This record gives sequence, C-alpha cells and structure tokens, in this order.
Amino acid sequence: MSKGIFNRGYLPHWDFQGAVQAITFRLKDSVPAKVIVSWLRELESIEDEKERARRLRQSISRFEDEGHGESLLRLPDCAEIVQRQLLHGHGRDYRLIEWCIMPNHVHVMIKVDEGLGLSRIVQHWKGRSALEINRLLNRSGSIWQREYHDRFVRDLDHYYDCRAY
Repeated sequence: MSKGIFNRGYLPHWDFQGAVQAITFRLKDSVPAKVIVSWLRELESIEDEKERARRLRQSISRFEDEGHGESLLRLPDCAEIVQRQLLHGHGRDYRLIEWCIMPNHVHVMIKVDEGLGLSRIVQHWKGRSALEINRLLNRSGSIWQREYHDRFVRDLDHYYDCRAY
C-alpha cells in the first residue's frame, strides 16, 4: 500500500503506485552518521532548504562513490544476493528498470505496481539480503542504513538522466 509523501525524520519519501522511482540504499558503514552531522553543520548557513538538501545529497553521493566502509558488496556472492532480491519482486510488485550494485551502496530504478508500497519493497530487499549475507559471512546484525534515498522521476529527461547515472 502506497503512503504518498512521508518523512521518517531524515529524508522525505515519495511512495505512489505507478510512479517511476530512482532509489539508493547503502551499507550501514558507508557514510558514518558523524560525517553527515558535520556536513549538516557546514550547510547551516545556506538559507534555501532545497539547496541545502541538494548539496547534502551531492556530498553523500561523492562519499559513497569513494568506497568507504567494509564494502561487502564488492564480494561477488554478496552482490549476487542483492541482485537476486531485486529480481525477486520484478513483475509482481514492481517493474525493475535498471540497477547497479556498487561496493557499498545500490542504485535501483523501478516502476511501482499496485500492492506493496515503496517503503515495503525496499524493506524486503534490505531485510532478505541482510539475512542471506549474514548467513554467508557467518555473522549477525544489520548491514544496511535505516534510511534510503528515493527520487520520483518527473519526466522523460529525468528518466534518461537517472538511467545514465
């Protein structure tokens, strides 16, 4: 079930059936909370909230791409587990358009179908893959950051920009 626009305290989410979404979720240790807090402090002087949020996303994206943290997804078996979870709901809960599994984060584009809402879809990906990766590596605990970033794909230009990214 879709939730519309909602916020769990850090990032706003757009959860609509039929929407095309660009989603990024990352490993728990890929961008430490203290790093984000320091960026937020640096950005406090920017009055425009949208500009502040844009710059924060840019900083997070650059930091992710540098491959910080344990980068479990660099291991082919771990990346395969995530890919299998992404493919699992394709054609049933969503249409998988594109995906890219990086060493410490994942980019996905989907079109949300009727049924599960976006937050439940991402919860399934992260929950099931965490169980399997932990089993594979003989460990326990959470591996994903709680939040994820989603971006409603507004138009055809935005769609092609997301695919190219």
